[in-house]
Amino acid sequence: MSPIFSRSPLTLLALLLALPPLVASSSSFPLPTIAIAAVGTNTASPHHLACGLVSNGTGYQLSCASVSNRSASPRKYGYGGGSATPFSALVAGDGYLCSVDPISSPPVSMRWWDLNESEEPSKRVYRGEALSAVAGGGEYVCGLVEKRIKCWRWEWGVVPEEVGFSALAAGGGFVCGLVAGTGELKCYGNGDAVGREPRGRYMLLAAGDRHACAVDHRGMLGCWGEAAAVAAAAPPKLIRAVSTVAVGDALTCVLWGNWTVSCWPEEDAAVPPQIKQEQFVALEAKGKVVCGVLMSDYSLVCWGGDVAGGVRKVFDKVLPGPCAPARSCPCGVWSGSAMLCDSDGAAICYPCGYTPPMNAQAPTSNPWASTSHHMRKKRRPSDLVIAMISFGAGSGLVVLVAALLVAYCLRRRSRSRSSGSHDSGRIHAEPMTATAPRVPRRLSMLLSKGPNTTVEQFPLAALRAATDVFSPSHRIGSGSFGAVYRAALPDGREVAIKRAERRDSGASSSAAAAAARRVNHESAFVSELSLLSRLNHKNLVRLLGFCADGGEHILVYEFMHNGTLHDHLHKRPAPLSPPLASWPSRLRLALGAARGIEYLHTYAVPPIIHRDIKSSNILLDASWSAKVSDFGLSLLKNLGTGDNAGGEEPCVTAGTVGYMDPEYYRLQHLTDKSDVYSFGVLLLELLSGCKVIQRYEGSGTPRNVVDMAVPYIESDRVHRVLDIRLPLPTPGEMEAVAYVGYLAADCVRLPGRERPSMSEVVGVLERAVAACEEHEDGPDGGEAALSRSGTDGSTTM
Repeated sequence: MSPIFSRSPLTLLALLLALPPLVASSSSFPLPTIAIAAVGTNTASPHHLACGLVSNGTGYQLSCASVSNRSASPRKYGYGGGSATPFSALVAGDGYLCSVDPISSPPVSMRWWDLNESEEPSKRVYRGEALSAVAGGGEYVCGLVEKRIKCWRWEWGVVPEEVGFSALAAGGGFVCGLVAGTGELKCYGNGDAVGREPRGRYMLLAAGDRHACAVDHRGMLGCWGEAAAVAAAAPPKLIRAVSTVAVGDALTCVLWGNWTVSCWPEEDAAVPPQIKQEQFVALEAKGKVVCGVLMSDYSLVCWGGDVAGGVRKVFDKVLPGPCAPARSCPCGVWSGSAMLCDSDGAAICYPCGYTPPMNAQAPTSNPWASTSHHMRKKRRPSDLVIAMISFGAGSGLVVLVAALLVAYCLRRRSRSRSSGSHDSGRIHAEPMTATAPRVPRRLSMLLSKGPNTTVEQFPLAALRAATDVFSPSHRIGSGSFGAVYRAALPDGREVAIKRAERRDSGASSSAAAAAARRVNHESAFVSELSLLSRLNHKNLVRLLGFCADGGEHILVYEFMHNGTLHDHLHKRPAPLSPPLASWPSRLRLALGAARGIEYLHTYAVPPIIHRDIKSSNILLDASWSAKVSDFGLSLLKNLGTGDNAGGEEPCVTAGTVGYMDPEYYRLQHLTDKSDVYSFGVLLLELLSGCKVIQRYEGSGTPRNVVDMAVPYIESDRVHRVLDIRLPLPTPGEMEAVAYVGYLAADCVRLPGRERPSMSEVVGVLERAVAACEEHEDGPDGGEAALSRSGTDGSTTM
């Protein structure tokens, strides 16, 4: 196994598979809707225009405004009698602006405006098949037509047509592309970027005047081209989730997976303090100018050395990406974007593979608010409604949407037998609602399976009596579908009772919204019951029985006296609990949890994918043994058989932010390696003592523990990430702890096929625990030293 291991944050990285075509681009939007043009005869100090598709209340208009001269008035561009035209993309370069017609209605046209000749009408430079990507650079423009790079007004030869590309970027006299299927970089034309392409598999790229940059499949950003430009603008060597790369003249900017921006060199393009902590949707760069669309209100803001005053808000609202039918967006839409598009049912698709922040749901306040009173006065009521939706306030619109989506899914799945459970889509921008067959029919199917079903059916009266009618004094937590209560049964057994919530629908709800909640609870209830009734392993929480009387959905478990691993790691005061008080005990705890997951993947019939492995779902019994719990989101591994006989995969991605496999989230491709990724995050949490997402020293924004820990582990500095509440491991323990650190890095590798299986994970942890126990017993022993290569699950050390 390679000594370099890849991984990705929450928020989001692109995932690449070896056999299918590569999913790659130059940004979150391969069809950009903001651009920067350089105009004027003075090439050493050009005048810069920022251009965008600007909302005019009823649609949008292509407009450009000077960022170098605050007194200049914006200029609007169009054709066909001067009416607003629904462009789908625009790019700019040295002295020109290009627009692309909507790609949904071919043949597609691309038009060119000569910005140095302000009175010159536009000219059509292309008409034909749809463009999947477009980029501008120098005095030419390029696009992807059926995976072939086509350039117009290009003077540096022909780009070979026998090579297919998945993405492209245009720079100063050169164009680069990502080869479809392999992610290889190829550049053509003139300049130092041509012939110096780094080798490897890449997923994002961008080009500027003198250099280009790309992000490889691990998340590492690298640049090449003219040595001086690369030296000035090269970013630090980081492996981190990237949404967009923007390159100017000896200037590089990155829109990270958490939607914040960093630029290099800082003296030329540092993000101004008033927007440094802001999140952006789109990003472009040209010369010494950087422009981005603020997530908070979709305004266009520019900054840099060539911007008058250093920073300027150019337009109040622009399209951050092309409009498309909302139903065609596989990963949801940017909230509030529908009001920017000029046709019913259209919105801006949210890019797959990134976790939406809270304020991605709807525009709210922003750092320009204090100077934008007029804009606030003109805000339409729909903005307020959208904001209310995002923060869960509830409104009539929520009810309407929920009703329509529930009705839609019910019609689609009315004939399905699928038993796959569906979460509330808690990490999606605007998720779809799913449904499941009704509980009575599914329960009867479950109970008819005979001796393999060993669960007990409890009467509701007994459970009500044991919990004092589900008194809050008995409540100890919550799970995937309801509250959890501690109780003692009449026979003396101490149990945990998980009850689906039964909320009354108030003024902000309706029968449809209540039905949606009920369907989710029913699905999780039957899923967990059907899975746990056939499982028996010492590292899985044991299901004792259930109750479905009187419309209730209740599961009864053995009680775990010591609560969740999450609470002991992050909430309990000093001193540390016994399983966390030493490195050997932490490794033993990890081994127990791994054995439970291995059982699900390897020995359960049929195999099961948990989908929500996290520290709060690892429970500790009276002897501090780790047990995996909460199967409400689990799916049978062979989705085409058994209870999922319908063969349909769930329409909502489920899991927990920070633990979720980026490959599963981005591509909706669920395998047992998704659980391996989550377990790798759990290992990092155990080693570091850090929460999965938190603010670290010197970081202004929250970071994932993967981002923090894996670079240290891969550079053989595991000691830098270890929990400071424990003494440093002894030399013997350190070898085992480092061994587990390498394993954690393996588990969060991208792509998922390169991760170890849970059986291999268990093997590695067994060797690490054995090594620790050997040193606990004494320094002398016959075991060979643990090696870095041993984390691939091989039996040699």
